Amino acid sequence: MIPIRIRTGRGGKRRLSTRILANQLVILALTGVIGFVLFAFAQRAELDRSYEQRALAIAQTTAADPQIQQAMERGGGGDVVQTVAERIRRASGASYVVVIDLHGLRHSHPIPALIGEPVDEPIVVRDGRPHVGADQGATGRSANGKAPLHGPSGALVGEVSVGIPEHDVLGELWRELPTFGLYATIATALGATAAYLLARRLKRTTFGLELEEIAGLLQDREAMLHGIREGVVAFDPDGRITVVNDEARRLLGLGTALGSRLEEVLPDGRLRRALDGTLPGTDVSVLTDDHCLAVNRMPVTLHGHELGAVVTVRDRTELIGLLRELDSVRGLTDALRAQQHEFTNRMHTLAGLLDIGEQQSAYEYAIETARSGQALTEDVRRHIGNPLMVGLIVAKTTVAAERGVRIVLTDDSALGADPPHLRRLLTIVGNLLDNAIDATADAPPADGGRRIGLTLAEGDELIVVRVADNGPGIAAETSQTIFEDGWSTRPERGTARRGLGLALVHRLVQRHGGTITVSEGPGAVFTVELPLPDTAPVPQGALFTTALPMGGEGW
Repeated sequence: MIPIRIRTGRGGKRRLSTRILANQLVILALTGVIGFVLFAFAQRAELDRSYEQRALAIAQTTAADPQIQQAMERGGGGDVVQTVAERIRRASGASYVVVIDLHGLRHSHPIPALIGEPVDEPIVVRDGRPHVGADQGATGRSANGKAPLHGPSGALVGEVSVGIPEHDVLGELWRELPTFGLYATIATALGATAAYLLARRLKRTTFGLELEEIAGLLQDREAMLHGIREGVVAFDPDGRITVVNDEARRLLGLGTALGSRLEEVLPDGRLRRALDGTLPGTDVSVLTDDHCLAVNRMPVTLHGHELGAVVTVRDRTELIGLLRELDSVRGLTDALRAQQHEFTNRMHTLAGLLDIGEQQSAYEYAIETARSGQALTEDVRRHIGNPLMVGLIVAKTTVAAERGVRIVLTDDSALGADPPHLRRLLTIVGNLLDNAIDATADAPPADGGRRIGLTLAEGDELIVVRVADNGPGIAAETSQTIFEDGWSTRPERGTARRGLGLALVHRLVQRHGGTITVSEGPGAVFTVELPLPDTAPVPQGALFTTALPMGGEGW
């Protein structure tokens, strides 16, 4: 068996990896830019909050100055408030430190002209709590903190508003952004490297195929798998089913089998052993209830590694049926040729008697010859009422006689004109007689000659078929395997496929709940019992329903 080997191409442009790399680089760049912008906004908001708290701390420090508290509680404040506030402003780097009374009048300001002028916004610290925010004042936009101003007596006398210019916040932000930009650049470079390595790995995984080629292969695969008239089943290295087409489901009776093991979907038997590779060889014949299959299993390897196996299943039911029918016709032709030779001999004898003037002897010889053939038919008719079964037994008896074997219908045989299981009986009796004829004809003659006994008995609950021969019999070690399809002790003969007859009989009997047994030792005795009534459907296919009058199977 030649394993399937997967080969990969090494030439051509790496368009797939380039496209994957380019797409991933674009994604990394976009996400990097978006992340950078989001970080900048987040950092700006964080810096705004930090500077607002810094402005509030300066305002609270100013509000706690005793000179400002005394001056504001006594009223007026004079130059003391402006002097102290400006000193604090210059020391802290704030853009303004403004002290406002409860009437909204400024008592300090970096622009002296605004001292004594009212502010536009209301006094917000009347609730006794500090406030922060952004302020668009006379010195520009700034981060603002406002703290309540209490006098030495503890009474609320005003508020202190401190602002830190916005350019300080932006300057701090611009000082931090390069560091984050470096981190973003490093992350993008690492992502690009990972993307490149991933693209190369994907290229190797797809065997160098482009995306369009992969899509085309998938379409071709689906069309091929579900369009061909052969069953295809693929297995992974663990023995799980990965692919199964419609024809395989029909032939093997598989339902939802993907991802399952064979033992989970099929019972133990020759079919499962052929699918899992236990049975070696090519075109392994497997007989199911409805089909005769040819199974081939091929391992799949890549660079010396086992990737699983592919099993193909072909339906050979019609082919085997035609070959068996052709072989039976050949057997019939041989039988007719032998009968013609015998008839010619009889005619020569009759002509010789007439030539020497023994007319009476010639007459008696002709009558005796005619009666011998009719006697066989009449003897079978006394026990068998169905004409199809009578014709089968007479034909098999004639074929056996040409090979030196005598078939005897036992006296306890009794079958009606329309017996149950008729079509099964025709197949069972035909195959068992064929096997017995082959086995007995090739064996040394026993006492009383080569003989086959046939019993057909129809009872109230059972129909019994018994075929007994005085051939070599069945060996003890093979009594359990003779009913497996493909088992045979004889070579192939012409177009006939050996090893199917007993398997066919066994399946027909078991399908209806009957039994089949075989004796061991010299002289094989096959006994089949079919229960009544006949309720099971007849199996499909000509191979399983046609009784062949001549030729057929051999052990």
